[in-house]
Amino acid sequence: MALIKVEPYVPDEDYDNPAMVTDFYEFTMANAMFELGYKDVVMVFDMFFRKNPDDLGYSISCGQRKLVRFLQNYHFTDKDIAWLRYKGMSEGFCEYLRTYRWKGDVYMLKEGTVCYPQVPMVRIECDMAGALLIETYLLQTMNFHSLIATKATRITGLNTKTPRKVMEFGTRRAQGESAGNDGAYAAVLGGCIGTANCLAEMRFGPDVKAVGTIAHSFIEFFPSEYEAFKAYADTYPDNVALLLDTYSIFESGLPNLIKVDDYLIEKYPDDPNRRVKSARIDSGDLARGYKRLRKALDAAGKSYIKLVASNSLDEKKMSNMEVYEDAHFDSYGVGEKLITSATDPVFGGVYKLVAVREADGSYTPKMKCSDSVSKAIIPGKLMAWRVFDADGKGQCDIISLDSETIEAGKEIEVVNLDPDAYPRNRHITPVRAEKLLVPHMIKGELVIDLPSINEKRDYVRRQLESEVWESELRPEFPHKHYVDLTLAVSRMREELYDKLHGGRI
Repeated sequence: MALIKVEPYVPDEDYDNPAMVTDFYEFTMANAMFELGYKDVVMVFDMFFRKNPDDLGYSISCGQRKLVRFLQNYHFTDKDIAWLRYKGMSEGFCEYLRTYRWKGDVYMLKEGTVCYPQVPMVRIECDMAGALLIETYLLQTMNFHSLIATKATRITGLNTKTPRKVMEFGTRRAQGESAGNDGAYAAVLGGCIGTANCLAEMRFGPDVKAVGTIAHSFIEFFPSEYEAFKAYADTYPDNVALLLDTYSIFESGLPNLIKVDDYLIEKYPDDPNRRVKSARIDSGDLARGYKRLRKALDAAGKSYIKLVASNSLDEKKMSNMEVYEDAHFDSYGVGEKLITSATDPVFGGVYKLVAVREADGSYTPKMKCSDSVSKAIIPGKLMAWRVFDADGKGQCDIISLDSETIEAGKEIEVVNLDPDAYPRNRHITPVRAEKLLVPHMIKGELVIDLPSINEKRDYVRRQLESEVWESELRPEFPHKHYVDLTLAVSRMREELYDKLHGGRI
């Protein structure tokens, strides 16, 4: 047998093609199926998650914009093909990928949609290679964006209807460059008013506004704190924002803050815009510091100076200051606790095969059963619906077959997905029913007008303010949103589980 010569692959640290952000098993599976003659088989995958971060009552679906851009530009380069040959992929498969373009269908929740466990967030229908090879990138994108957007809604107070002005300050503590940039985008969707990340604004535009003031190093550089404050005020007289805790907040920072504001009044007596706008503290007892500073500034006739807090803040620390100590900063800078979602840093979305399209256009359901009932997936080509009650709140989500329709005013029998629910079966009559999975791409072409970042941020806020039961938004022991199956889906799941596993769910 003649030996096949494979050119050695030379690593390149600067190389980047998102299509290669792929677990190796995706290539080994796709190569095997290609060699076995399944190149043109069409597969249906659902991406969903099993629990909300921090065991809270809701999540925010985010990442759709980046996923669509990835699929639109999906391709493999000569360098990719050379590496795949080097790793043992077949010549036919490598040549197939050389000209491959993604031509599948993508149905997703609209970006910013409030979402719940087990309900499909993304539905992919594509030829074998396009369905298998995008798994890692899809999960990485949807999981991280959704994690940070969800965390941001809590840090900005949207879930408790106590909105705060929060600036995202976490890039330097993020797990890498992409996390800093994508996290800034997702944080803005979750209610943040800006980010410290310059590249994020350059990429996403002024809706992801880059903001910032000065660091301790600037103040340390000058002979005195006052001279540092004055130098900054002379450079940016229309936007003077100072940092008070380089030496001592009250012995040094506060008197120099007042002094430099008096200097601006004297220098620009007829321009009230040229005053100190804000002062930030980044250490010490923040609540006590706020109250002392507010009292002193008000007494000095400087109530217009806003107070900003930073220093390892999260939603609990801010809430405790506000509720128990009546310390309400005008804005906050939140870093690592937001950009890493420190209290629960993993959004557990999964990507599972649920159906295969046959030659006659029908769909054969596929199911992972497992020995753990909680991991038994919902098979079939599915659609997700949200039905609303008379108050306009999301009453429950219903998972149906794609061919089924749920209509307002028409009674339907559903089965609660929670095995502990009693009774499992109930009848509901939706006041309003909304399809949740919306077509984003059909045959590889974009079929939706993607909204602006501000429109998506407003969409998130509007849902949390008026479309979600308050009990689901509780920070502690929230109500578990009802997720139901139609009778057809429930029966198919039970029958397939019984067939494949030999038991009942």
